Amino acid sequence: MTWTANSCFVTLAILFLWRVEEIAEACSCSPVHPQQAFCNSDVVIRAKVVGKQLVDVGNDIYGNPIKRIQYDIKQIKMFKGPTHVIDAIYTAPISAVCGVTLENNGKEYLITGKLETDGTMHITLCDFIEPWEAMSATQKKSLTQRYEMGCDCKITRCTSIPCMISSPAECLWTDWVIEKTVNGGQAKHFACIKRSDDSCAWYRGEAQPKRDFLDIEDP
Repeated sequence: MTWTANSCFVTLAILFLWRVEEIAEACSCSPVHPQQAFCNSDVVIRAKVVGKQLVDVGNDIYGNPIKRIQYDIKQIKMFKGPTHVIDAIYTAPISAVCGVTLENNGKEYLITGKLETDGTMHITLCDFIEPWEAMSATQKKSLTQRYEMGCDCKITRCTSIPCMISSPAECLWTDWVIEKTVNGGQAKHFACIKRSDDSCAWYRGEAQPKRDFLDIEDP
Protein backbone atom coordinates (compact mmCIF):
# COMPACT_ATOMS: atom_id res chain seq x y z
CA MET A 1 0.00 0.00 0.00
CA THR A 2 2.85 2.34 0.85
CA TRP A 3 4.51 1.56 -2.47
CA THR A 4 1.30 2.41 -4.35
CA ALA A 5 0.87 5.69 -2.49
CA ASN A 6 4.48 6.66 -3.12
CA SER A 7 4.14 5.76 -6.79
CA CYS A 8 1.05 7.94 -7.10
CA PHE A 9 2.86 10.78 -5.40
CA VAL A 10 5.84 10.50 -7.76
CA THR A 11 3.54 10.35 -10.79
CA LEU A 12 1.62 13.43 -9.64
CA ALA A 13 4.89 15.25 -8.96
CA ILE A 14 6.13 14.47 -12.47
CA LEU A 15 2.85 15.61 -14.02
CA PHE A 16 3.01 18.80 -11.96
CA LEU A 17 6.55 19.52 -13.12
CA TRP A 18 5.55 18.88 -16.73
CA ARG A 19 2.65 21.31 -16.32
CA VAL A 20 4.94 23.94 -14.77
CA GLU A 21 7.37 23.47 -17.65
CA GLU A 22 4.55 23.87 -20.19
CA ILE A 23 3.43 27.11 -18.52
CA ALA A 24 7.02 28.38 -18.32
CA GLU A 25 7.50 27.68 -22.02
CA ALA A 26 4.20 29.26 -23.11
CA CYS A 27 4.61 32.03 -25.66
CA SER A 28 4.27 35.52 -24.24
CA CYS A 29 4.70 38.74 -26.22
CA SER A 30 4.23 42.43 -25.55
CA PRO A 31 2.10 44.11 -28.26
CA VAL A 32 3.99 46.44 -30.58
CA HIS A 33 2.82 49.15 -32.95
CA PRO A 34 3.19 48.10 -36.63
CA GLN A 35 5.89 50.74 -37.04
CA GLN A 36 7.90 49.21 -34.20
CA ALA A 37 7.51 45.79 -35.79
CA PHE A 38 8.80 47.20 -39.08
CA CYS A 39 11.78 48.90 -37.45
CA ASN A 40 12.71 45.94 -35.23
CA SER A 41 12.53 43.32 -37.99
CA ASP A 42 15.25 42.16 -40.34
CA VAL A 43 12.73 41.25 -43.04
CA VAL A 44 9.34 42.69 -43.97
CA ILE A 45 7.57 41.08 -46.92
CA ARG A 46 4.21 40.62 -48.57
CA ALA A 47 3.78 36.96 -49.46
CA LYS A 48 1.43 33.99 -49.72
CA VAL A 49 1.97 30.39 -48.64
CA VAL A 50 2.26 27.78 -51.41
CA GLY A 51 3.43 24.78 -49.35
CA LYS A 52 4.06 23.48 -45.84
CA GLN A 53 6.23 20.72 -44.34
CA LEU A 54 7.80 19.65 -41.05
CA VAL A 55 11.60 19.66 -41.26
CA ASP A 56 14.66 19.02 -39.10
CA VAL A 57 16.90 22.07 -38.68
CA GLY A 58 19.62 20.54 -36.48
CA ASN A 59 19.96 19.06 -33.01
CA ASP A 60 19.66 20.47 -29.51
CA ILE A 61 22.41 20.18 -26.87
CA TYR A 62 21.18 16.67 -26.03
CA GLY A 63 21.35 15.47 -29.62
CA ASN A 64 17.59 15.50 -30.18
CA PRO A 65 16.38 16.76 -33.57
CA ILE A 66 14.91 20.27 -33.66
CA LYS A 67 11.69 20.42 -35.67
CA ARG A 68 10.41 23.45 -37.52
CA ILE A 69 7.49 24.16 -39.81
CA GLN A 70 8.76 25.28 -43.20
CA TYR A 71 6.31 27.42 -45.12
CA ASP A 72 7.16 27.62 -48.80
CA ILE A 73 6.07 31.06 -49.95
CA LYS A 74 5.71 33.20 -53.02
CA GLN A 75 7.23 36.61 -52.25
CA ILE A 76 5.10 39.36 -53.74
CA LYS A 77 7.05 42.37 -52.46
CA MET A 78 9.94 42.98 -50.10
CA PHE A 79 9.71 46.18 -48.06
CA LYS A 80 12.81 45.51 -45.97
CA GLY A 81 15.40 42.78 -46.05
CA PRO A 82 18.20 41.07 -47.99
CA THR A 83 18.86 41.30 -51.71
CA HIS A 84 17.85 37.68 -52.33
CA VAL A 85 14.26 36.51 -52.71
CA ILE A 86 12.73 34.79 -49.67
CA ASP A 87 11.11 31.54 -50.80
CA ALA A 88 10.61 29.86 -47.40
CA ILE A 89 10.04 30.90 -43.81
CA TYR A 90 10.44 28.83 -40.65
CA THR A 91 8.58 28.75 -37.35
CA ALA A 92 8.22 26.52 -34.29
CA PRO A 93 5.79 23.59 -34.71
CA ILE A 94 3.41 24.61 -31.88
CA SER A 95 2.00 27.91 -30.62
CA ALA A 96 3.14 27.20 -27.04
CA VAL A 97 6.68 28.01 -28.19
CA CYS A 98 5.54 30.88 -30.43
CA GLY A 99 4.93 28.88 -33.59
CA VAL A 100 2.85 30.67 -36.24
CA THR A 101 -0.01 29.11 -38.23
CA LEU A 102 -0.44 30.45 -41.77
CA GLU A 103 -3.15 29.47 -44.23
CA ASN A 104 -2.30 27.87 -47.56
CA ASN A 105 -5.34 29.07 -49.49
CA GLY A 106 -4.06 31.97 -51.54
CA LYS A 107 -4.35 34.47 -48.68
CA GLU A 108 -1.66 37.16 -48.78
CA TYR A 109 0.11 38.25 -45.60
CA LEU A 110 2.31 41.07 -44.40
CA ILE A 111 5.05 39.16 -42.56
CA THR A 112 7.85 40.53 -40.39
CA GLY A 113 10.65 38.34 -39.05
CA LYS A 114 14.29 37.74 -38.30
CA LEU A 115 17.06 36.80 -40.73
CA GLU A 116 19.38 34.06 -39.51
CA THR A 117 23.09 33.91 -40.36
CA ASP A 118 22.38 31.27 -43.01
CA GLY A 119 20.03 33.66 -44.81
CA THR A 120 16.79 31.96 -43.75
CA MET A 121 13.81 33.88 -42.38
CA HIS A 122 12.24 32.85 -39.05
CA ILE A 123 8.96 34.07 -37.56
CA THR A 124 7.22 33.82 -34.18
CA LEU A 125 3.91 34.90 -32.69
CA CYS A 126 5.75 37.97 -31.38
CA ASP A 127 6.30 39.21 -34.93
CA PHE A 128 3.73 41.36 -36.74
CA ILE A 129 1.91 39.04 -39.15
CA GLU A 130 -1.33 40.31 -40.64
CA PRO A 131 -3.54 39.30 -43.58
CA TRP A 132 -2.85 41.86 -46.29
CA GLU A 133 -6.55 42.54 -46.82
CA ALA A 134 -6.98 43.38 -43.12
CA MET A 135 -4.40 46.16 -43.20
CA SER A 136 -5.46 49.78 -43.58
CA ALA A 137 -4.46 51.88 -46.59
CA THR A 138 -2.24 53.95 -44.29
CA GLN A 139 -0.40 50.89 -42.98
CA LYS A 140 0.25 49.63 -46.50
CA LYS A 141 1.52 53.01 -47.68
CA SER A 142 3.68 53.48 -44.57
CA LEU A 143 5.68 50.33 -45.36
CA THR A 144 7.38 52.18 -48.20
CA GLN A 145 7.11 55.82 -47.19
CA ARG A 146 6.81 56.56 -43.50
CA TYR A 147 7.63 53.88 -40.94
CA GLU A 148 11.35 54.06 -41.69
CA MET A 149 11.31 57.82 -41.03
CA GLY A 150 10.48 57.10 -37.39
CA CYS A 151 12.81 54.21 -36.60
CA ASP A 152 14.87 56.49 -34.35
CA CYS A 153 11.73 57.33 -32.37
CA LYS A 154 10.38 55.34 -29.44
CA ILE A 155 6.73 54.35 -29.29
CA THR A 156 5.62 53.99 -25.67
CA ARG A 157 2.50 51.90 -25.07
CA CYS A 158 0.10 53.30 -22.49
CA THR A 159 -1.46 50.45 -20.50
CA SER A 160 -3.24 52.48 -17.82
CA ILE A 161 -3.99 56.08 -16.92
CA PRO A 162 -1.98 58.16 -16.12
CA CYS A 163 0.81 57.55 -18.62
CA MET A 164 3.35 59.87 -20.16
CA ILE A 165 6.46 60.05 -22.28
CA SER A 166 9.91 60.60 -20.80
CA SER A 167 11.57 62.36 -23.74
CA PRO A 168 10.61 64.42 -26.82
CA ALA A 169 11.78 61.51 -29.00
CA GLU A 170 8.78 59.38 -27.92
CA CYS A 171 5.21 58.99 -29.14
CA LEU A 172 2.56 57.83 -26.67
CA TRP A 173 0.51 54.90 -28.01
CA THR A 174 -2.92 55.04 -26.36
CA ASP A 175 -5.01 52.57 -28.38
CA TRP A 176 -5.33 50.14 -25.47
CA VAL A 177 -6.57 52.60 -22.87
CA ILE A 178 -8.91 54.43 -25.26
CA GLU A 179 -10.23 51.66 -27.51
CA LYS A 180 -9.32 48.52 -25.49
CA THR A 181 -7.44 47.11 -28.48
CA VAL A 182 -3.89 47.31 -29.78
CA ASN A 183 -5.26 47.47 -33.33
CA GLY A 184 -6.93 50.84 -32.89
CA GLY A 185 -6.70 54.19 -34.62
CA GLN A 186 -3.05 54.91 -33.90
CA ALA A 187 -1.99 51.46 -35.10
CA LYS A 188 -4.08 51.69 -38.28
CA HIS A 189 -3.73 55.33 -39.28
CA PHE A 190 -0.67 56.93 -37.61
CA ALA A 191 3.11 56.79 -37.77
CA CYS A 192 5.56 58.30 -35.28
CA ILE A 193 7.81 60.58 -37.32
CA LYS A 194 11.13 62.21 -36.39
CA ARG A 195 11.30 65.96 -37.02
CA SER A 196 14.12 68.43 -37.60
CA ASP A 197 14.66 69.18 -33.90
CA ASP A 198 14.94 65.41 -33.15
CA SER A 199 11.51 65.37 -31.49
CA CYS A 200 8.95 62.79 -32.60
CA ALA A 201 5.24 63.24 -33.22
CA TRP A 202 2.30 61.26 -34.57
CA TYR A 203 1.45 61.91 -38.21
CA ARG A 204 -1.85 60.79 -39.73
CA GLY A 205 -2.61 59.95 -43.33
CA GLU A 206 -1.31 58.05 -46.34
CA ALA A 207 0.77 60.81 -47.97
CA GLN A 208 4.32 61.76 -47.11
CA PRO A 209 4.52 64.26 -44.21
CA LYS A 210 4.64 67.82 -45.43
CA ARG A 211 7.77 69.88 -44.96
CA ASP A 212 6.15 72.16 -42.39
CA PHE A 213 5.46 69.12 -40.24
CA LEU A 214 9.01 67.80 -40.48
CA ASP A 215 10.75 71.17 -40.09
CA ILE A 216 8.82 72.65 -37.21
CA GLU A 217 11.23 75.58 -36.91
CA ASP A 218 10.01 77.00 -40.21
CA PRO A 219 7.30 79.71 -39.94
